[in-house]
Amino acid sequence: MANNSNPGELSPTKKIALVLASMGAENASQIYKHLSDDEVEAISVELARMEYHPIETVEEILNEFYELCLTQKVVTEGGMDYAKEILEKAFGEEAATTLLSRITKQLKTKSFDFVRKADYKNLLAIVQNEHPQTIALILSYARIDQASAILSELPKEKRVEVVERIALMDRASPEIIKSIEQQLAKKFASLATTDSMEVGGINYVAEIMNNVDRATEKYIFDELTARDQKLADLIKQKMFVFEDIVSLDSIAIQEFAKQVDTKDLAVALKGSTQEVAECIFANISSRARESLQADIEYLHNVRMRDVEEAQQRIVGVIRRLEQEGLITISHGGGDEIIA
Repeated sequence: MANNSNPGELSPTKKIALVLASMGAENASQIYKHLSDDEVEAISVELARMEYHPIETVEEILNEFYELCLTQKVVTEGGMDYAKEILEKAFGEEAATTLLSRITKQLKTKSFDFVRKADYKNLLAIVQNEHPQTIALILSYARIDQASAILSELPKEKRVEVVERIALMDRASPEIIKSIEQQLAKKFASLATTDSMEVGGINYVAEIMNNVDRATEKYIFDELTARDQKLADLIKQKMFVFEDIVSLDSIAIQEFAKQVDTKDLAVALKGSTQEVAECIFANISSRARESLQADIEYLHNVRMRDVEEAQQRIVGVIRRLEQEGLITISHGGGDEIIA
């Protein structure tokens, strides 16, 4: 059966499978040697399920793979400044920035690999007595779900300090990263070759805050606002909370409304503002609106915690759709949309 989906609709795993399929069995088997068991399993499943793709789709994905390989090569050989200059000449400024951003994230994931594989409770036991700056650096390398869970369980006074330090963090030398990782795991095998690597920052802490529970979020922002109003505002501008649904365009609202659990949507709207409810009602079909309004009307004695959890799940769907490129979220009101 033909598969006419465009490259932007394919998951990263599907793209990798398509690249490996194009390499031939012998070359693909060599790649497999460098992958984890989970990665091999996931890619093998996609290879087994693979359907026909138009030649244009295959060529575009192979070209994307080539550009990433080239970016990795020039970064390794000459560092970020050299890579930026070469890539801008080859692909233009915008494409170079996108490619370098993706490679920087890949380089970052090579350090503290054991941290991302650890259970968050074990990780919490390791880091909870560390200096806030050290915790901030470690959480900058952790998975978002780990970082948000750990942040929620740190002593209240330490939470705000850690958030502040992650937000203000810009770059850390490989030597500092190496020293801290050795203290934690007695091993370090960094493959990063740049003079400095981007860690933490406003965007990262905003992503963490998007994943903590609402009570923790409120406490941290109340305290951080008292300490540094400007920093708190900068983080909030990069976040997306349930109430920000009113800032989405009609296409985005229609897209996430199709993908969220209808029960979650009813519970979330039960405790939301009238503005948010009206915004969603105005962008769904008459039948869907009537059904949703009936579901909301039948809800009684809903706990605020249930409302917040439902809202958080919906925000999670919206943010996933943005990451997949299916919708656009305007952060901080400063993004220009060119028709």
